[in-house]
Amino acid sequence: MDSQSIGILIVDDEFSVRDSLYNWFKVEGYRVDTGANAMEALKKLQESQWDIVLLDIKMPGMDGIELQKHIKKIDKTIAVIIITAYATVDTAVEAMKDGAFDYISKPIDPDKLSILIRNAINQRRLVAENIQLKQKVEELSLQDEIVGESPQIKKIQEMIDVVAQTDATVLIRGESGTGKELVAQAIHGKSNRRYFPIISINCGSLAEGILESELFGHEKGAFTGAQYKRKGKLEMANGGTIFFDEIGNIPPKMQMDLLRVIETKQFAPLGSNKIINVDFRVIAATNTDLEKEVAEKNFREDFYYRLNVFSIHIPPLRERPADIPQLAHYFLKKYAQSMNKKVTDISPEAMKILTEYDWPGNIRELRNSIERALVVVGKKSRIEKEDMNLPHLVKPTTLEADSLEDLERVHIQRILEKNSWNISKSAEILKIDRVTLYNKIKKFNLQK
Repeated sequence: MDSQSIGILIVDDEFSVRDSLYNWFKVEGYRVDTGANAMEALKKLQESQWDIVLLDIKMPGMDGIELQKHIKKIDKTIAVIIITAYATVDTAVEAMKDGAFDYISKPIDPDKLSILIRNAINQRRLVAENIQLKQKVEELSLQDEIVGESPQIKKIQEMIDVVAQTDATVLIRGESGTGKELVAQAIHGKSNRRYFPIISINCGSLAEGILESELFGHEKGAFTGAQYKRKGKLEMANGGTIFFDEIGNIPPKMQMDLLRVIETKQFAPLGSNKIINVDFRVIAATNTDLEKEVAEKNFREDFYYRLNVFSIHIPPLRERPADIPQLAHYFLKKYAQSMNKKVTDISPEAMKILTEYDWPGNIRELRNSIERALVVVGKKSRIEKEDMNLPHLVKPTTLEADSLEDLERVHIQRILEKNSWNISKSAEILKIDRVTLYNKIKKFNLQK
């Protein structure tokens, strides 16, 4: 961490202490602010992110000990350094037992404080690295593998091996739930960029303004609600890979902006004139017919050709039923272990159901079905037919027996499940807007 990225908040009711420390840290290049009491400090803690808080114990109103408890509730990784007079050293030691990093006595020795700040920065860095490492381990343990022995899957694995050794832009195509993000992760994991992050962004789930901020980042005050500087995902992906999921849903203006970034590898955050240089690989995925969108002028032709350098098509699960048994056993082993269940097999009757079902939700639906079956299987050692809950196992009621409202509920549920709960796509098929669909889901209490 360089000093400019470190935020230090000074909380002391004595102006002379606040002023001298503020000027000293500013000269050192830190991002620094002050608060005269607990209420001012809490406001600044809510408005911005801080790495270190220098906190006086004796203050009117809420004292430093109580304030420290609130700070730890806001962000337990903040390093709190207690400022204390000689007479309250015992209290400072107690504060350390409650999570303070260290303490320093008045009058403050600048050299000693410099050492404390450096140590706190190092601890902050180690804590952040530890959190990132734990998250990475959790992601790896939960991450699925590309499973299957069908000719289609073997061909995809060969294509992954070939394109991973290049920096070519990849467009992954297929229905929802077929594993497009998994293929993107496999390409990144076998590439020379694998030691840098792969950053994913779902282009279909965010409004245009939010998507722009997520991608490019922004400066404090760039727009209403921008209370602090934020790094965008394009910058986070520097050195690694950026994965654009549902790229077919991206607005026209963003298509033009992204095309420029992909070609120049440069951009400016919102509210800034500073140009940031980046180096990342682009992988995009879509379940949309982009050729049709280009023909209808909904998708820029130049952007389409820039994305479609190397194309991988993932067939739906119904076109490769030979992979279903292997996938089912893979998910069985994975979720039985995470649930601590001694379920080791799937009965022939249950497997017959799995292989004969057409899986409109593809692998995602199969995974969810196996996970649900494990929840209800009880103490049995294998999944049986009665543990499955697929639509074709439910006896349909006659249309004459249903009310109009019942028919509407069943139809909306069916369309949502068929499209793996993709709200935009389902709303388009139902010929209603997204807000109306959300209201219908709430009204009928529909669930995945």
